[in-house]
Amino acid sequence: QVRLVQSGGGLVQPGGSLRLSCAASGINFKIHTMDWNRQAPGKQRELVARIDSRGSTNYTDSVKGRFTISRDNARNMVYLQMNNLKPEDTGVYYCSVVRAGRAFWGQGTQVTVSS
Repeated sequence: QVRLVQSGGGLVQPGGSLRLSCAASGINFKIHTMDWNRQAPGKQRELVARIDSRGSTNYTDSVKGRFTISRDNARNMVYLQMNNLKPEDTGVYYCSVVRAGRAFWGQGTQVTVSS
């Protein structure tokens, strides 16, 4: 079965950095586009970053220049490096993948940016 297991996250001061990791299993990882999403308190879940099978990336405007999504196909891992974090980056972050028309989600990781 498809499984996405996340690690990383936590509490960081504004301007700090965090790295999120997501380990995928049950899929042919290298052919899939992988996403990082987040849900801020009281808001809908939004797509933050995407990396396709060729390594091409896309970011929502609010994180461009600060976040970097990457993947390691040998380890079936996808990462989100988050730099210069801002309080508005606070939320629960989820990695996700679509396989056979169905979305699969990681368990979610809390990121809190606060002084």
